[in-house]
Amino acid sequence: MAGSVEHELDLGLPASEAWYLFRMACRLASEAWFLFGTLMPDVFLKVELVEGDGGTGSVVKITFGFEGPAGYKEKFTKIDNDRRIKEVEIVEGGYLELGFSAFRVRLEVIEKGKNSSSVKSTMEYEFNEEDAPVASLINSQVLAEIALIAKTHLNKNKPPAT
Repeated sequence: MAGSVEHELDLGLPASEAWYLFRMACRLASEAWFLFGTLMPDVFLKVELVEGDGGTGSVVKITFGFEGPAGYKEKFTKIDNDRRIKEVEIVEGGYLELGFSAFRVRLEVIEKGKNSSSVKSTMEYEFNEEDAPVASLINSQVLAEIALIAKTHLNKNKPPAT
């Protein structure tokens, strides 16, 4: 069985500026850790690049600071700078430990106008029919929180012109 949840948030700035944060968070695990670890310390204890250079095929290990799975490893399966899309798949731990057979996240920065954009986040998951109760664990709250943190950070810290 499969399912998905989505969340979209208007960012109030040009798509190129918004994409800068998501692109750099792919390349610099330390920047992602600083942003999300500092602003969500009860959720993220550590974010580290364990394989690759931050491009497609790289693996990041995320360690949580709450009860439940200790964390997970995600692999960057797609980074498209032209279309401003980042896709990752959990390859170890996290939702896979809870009974999901596959778990993917897609972030897309959508241009709404010259000085306007939004970030659309999608979680896609698969599970066996006998594990159907795990689907109730999925909601868009974490996507909304991460998008809001990114928006707040971006509006306070304008990235360099690209």
